[in-house]
Amino acid sequence: MASPGLELLFALASPEISQPQDPLVCFIHWELISQGLRCLGKGDKAEANDKESERLPDGWASNKELYTLRYENSKSKILLKALKVDNSLIVNVLDMKTEKVNNLTLNIGDFIDGAHLKDFHRVFKKTKELKQSLHTELISPLLGFKKTTGKLEKEGERPPDYVTPNVPSGHPAPLHTTEENPSGNIPYGHADLDPLGGHSGGMIFDPFGPGSRPRPDPTVGLPPGAVPPGARFDPFGPPGARRPGPDPDHLPPPGYEDMYM
Repeated sequence: MASPGLELLFALASPEISQPQDPLVCFIHWELISQGLRCLGKGDKAEANDKESERLPDGWASNKELYTLRYENSKSKILLKALKVDNSLIVNVLDMKTEKVNNLTLNIGDFIDGAHLKDFHRVFKKTKELKQSLHTELISPLLGFKKTTGKLEKEGERPPDYVTPNVPSGHPAPLHTTEENPSGNIPYGHADLDPLGGHSGGMIFDPFGPGSRPRPDPTVGLPPGAVPPGARFDPFGPPGARRPGPDPDHLPPPGYEDMYM
């Protein structure tokens, strides 16, 4: 299906359409217009009477072998040249600011019915394939678009459902990990009272086990993957941020008071 607005453009350009490559240039022109570009005029150089327009300029098809059109938007100035070689149209687009060039060769007969040049509803063929080729080979590289599911997306922009990594979504990360103990008591020695009840609550007390003081997670606030699984990691942070309680670094070494040691 042709782009909305192409039929009106075709009607306005119809007086100059006489060769199969003419409607193909119309189609290319309208795809550029649909992406926000505006046509300034024909030829390589700017003219005093240049003005932005969605229409093709007068005399755009005066040379049936080489079509030259100029476009611009807020960021780019584009020079389009379409050269007819045998049964093909070689399309060249140049960003005059960055000097970036992209090319595409189209078989005219694949997309244009030469027997119905004046009939908009019959002149174009394989419009979906033609649009895809134009966007993939010319428009996307030229204007900085990238292909996404079902649409083209401007580089640097994010889809509405994009979630920035490592940014809280309204719920702060837990400061520690813990396991719940329904009874509220530390299961110290329970295994001796109920040998068939499982293997928890033996005679060795685990200070970091269920019911004990929660164990801090030293990796909170770090990006995913910062600490490899199984690696030793010493917490760091500002003074006073460490958990309260005994710290081996606070104890003097053995023999500290022995001046002869």
